[in-house]
Amino acid sequence: DEDFLSATLKATEGKGVNLVLDMVGAEYMAKNVACLAVEGRLVQIAFLQTPKVEIDWTQLMIRRLSFTGSTLRARSAADKQGLAQSLKQHIWPYLERGQMLPSIYAVFDLADAAKAHALMESSQHIGKILLKVAN
Repeated sequence: DEDFLSATLKATEGKGVNLVLDMVGAEYMAKNVACLAVEGRLVQIAFLQTPKVEIDWTQLMIRRLSFTGSTLRARSAADKQGLAQSLKQHIWPYLERGQMLPSIYAVFDLADAAKAHALMESSQHIGKILLKVAN
């Protein structure tokens, strides 16, 4: 229930985080910048809401922040394959050891997919919404 900016600053004792990976856009942009530590990075990978926002980028300069964007859609199959291999080599071991897990907000039975979709459209969640297809 807590605002993610407040929660982030509280959890990091006001220092902020090194990386924000965002796929929402819109009103999250200014909060994302405010969440970042000195020399932090904001990576935009999608826009679930509007990509058009007005933001004061002064903090980008003062705190030496980096802002970049990326999308898989525009990449070639070879690029995607290289990324998948790198992910398997460098990230997958952490997942297997349970050291890096996604935040799961809710799990729905496949029969309740419409409810899961309604929750996703409401943007009232923080974390992943999963559909259970088997026991």
